[in-house]
Amino acid sequence: MSALETNVLYYGDNLEILRRYIPDGSVDLVYLDPPFNSNRDYNVIFKDESGRQSDAQLTAFDDTWYWGPDAEAQVSTLVAALRQGINPSPMLAYLVEMAVRLVELHRVLKPTGSLYLHCDPTASHYLRLILDAIFEPRHFQNEITWKRFSAKNDPKRYGRSHDVILFYAKSATFTWHPEYGPFEDDYVEENYRYVEPGTGRRYRRGDLTANKPGGDVDFEWHGMRPYRGRHWAYSRANMDRMLAEGRVEFRKTGMPVYKRYLDEQPGVPLQDVWVDIRLHAGSKERLGWATQKPVALLERILAASSNPGDIVLDPFCGCGTALVAAQKLDRRWIGIDITYLAIAVMRARLKDAFGLEEVPVVGQPTEVEGARQLARSPEGRYQFQWWALGLVDARPVGGMEKKGADQGIDGKITFTDQNRELQTVVVKYVARPTGKDYECMMKAFGRGVMVSRATVDLDRPIETIPAGVLLALLG
Repeated sequence: MSALETNVLYYGDNLEILRRYIPDGSVDLVYLDPPFNSNRDYNVIFKDESGRQSDAQLTAFDDTWYWGPDAEAQVSTLVAALRQGINPSPMLAYLVEMAVRLVELHRVLKPTGSLYLHCDPTASHYLRLILDAIFEPRHFQNEITWKRFSAKNDPKRYGRSHDVILFYAKSATFTWHPEYGPFEDDYVEENYRYVEPGTGRRYRRGDLTANKPGGDVDFEWHGMRPYRGRHWAYSRANMDRMLAEGRVEFRKTGMPVYKRYLDEQPGVPLQDVWVDIRLHAGSKERLGWATQKPVALLERILAASSNPGDIVLDPFCGCGTALVAAQKLDRRWIGIDITYLAIAVMRARLKDAFGLEEVPVVGQPTEVEGARQLARSPEGRYQFQWWALGLVDARPVGGMEKKGADQGIDGKITFTDQNRELQTVVVKYVARPTGKDYECMMKAFGRGVMVSRATVDLDRPIETIPAGVLLALLG
C-alpha cells in the first residue's frame, strides 16, 4: 500500500473520500466541526422536510450503508431507536449522516488516536450516544464546555453562550500530553505571597524536611536540625548548592525553607470548562466565516492529543483553522470539504500564513470537460465560480450566506505595485459573457477588463493585471 499523502485538500463528500483514500489506522487525530443546518439537504434521507418518504428512505438507508457486524451494527440499532424517539426531522437526518461518517472516522484512527467532535448543545446529547456506540463508553474522555460568547441576550431562556467538544479515544493507549492553565489571581495572592527583592518573582515557601531518611540526612546545617521525627530531604551538598543559588531562605526561627517560584510552575491542570479562548469580533484572525474557531483552540487540542509529525484529519474543514494549527505545530494534515469556497479560502489562508504556494487539491477539475461538469452540477454556478477564482489567486468575497449580495464582485486580488502601494483587482464570474458584461465592468471599475478562460491559469505577472478581471467558461 502506498504511503498516505498528507498536507493535501480533498474536494467532495467526505464519506466517499474517507472510503476511497484514507486507509485503516492511518490517522493520529481527528477534529471535526460538522455544521447543522435545518435547511440543508443531507442527501441521505429526508429530502422533503415535511417527513414524507421518510420511512422508505430509512429502510433504504439500512439496506444501503455499509454496516458491519460490530460497532456499525450497534450504530444501526441506535439509529433505529432514535427514529422512534425523535421522529422524522432534519435532526434525525443529520444524525444518520453523522453516524455513518463517524464509523469511517473510527476506522481510520490509529489505536493511539483520538477524536474531537465540536458541536453545539442542540445535537451534542444525540451525538454522544452515537459515539458511545462506535467507540464504546469506556473510551469517552471528556465533554468539554467551551465558552464561545461573553453574553447572549435570549429573551425567553438563559443565554446560549457555549459549544460542546466531545473527546473520545480509540483505545486506552491514546496519545496524551497534559495541558495547563494559569492560576486564579486569588490563589496566587494566597499561596505565592512572597516577592523576591530585586527580581520581583513571586514564590512560596516549601519544607526542606522529609518523614523518611534517605542516606546521610541527619546532620546539623547552619545551626539547625530537622524537626523531631523528621530528616533533611536533601544531602548536605545539595543543601549547600541550593543556598548558593538563592533558593533557600531562613525563617525567623532559623529553620531553612525552599523557595518555590510561581513562574516555574506549569499552572493548573486544564479542566473540562474552557473560558480563556475567544475569537473577538475585531480580531485580525477573523475571515468572515460564520463558524470560524480560534486557532488557539485548535492548538490546545492538537498539543494535548498529538505529537510533531502526526497526521491530523479534519473532514469538515471549512475555513481551515485545524489545518493552520497543524501546520503551525509541525503536524501533517488532511482537509476535506464539499465546497470550493472552503477550498479557496483554505488555500489562500495557508499561503498567507505559511507561504504554501501550491497546496494539492484532489477532486478539482483539471481539464475543460471537468470544469463544465462542475458548472452543471447542483450548486454548480457557485462551485465553479469559487474554483475559478482560485485559478487567478483571487480571494472569494462574501460566502455561502451572501449569494447575490456581493454587488457584482465575486473575488479580489491584492498586490503591491511598483510604488509599494497596495492595489486591489476585482474579479467577476459570468456564465456567458456579453458585451454588456464588459461595459458594466468598465463603468464600475475602470482601467480595462481582461477575460480569462477559467480553465487556464494566467500567464502574466500579477502587477500587469487590469483593475477588473472577468472570468468565464468559454466554448
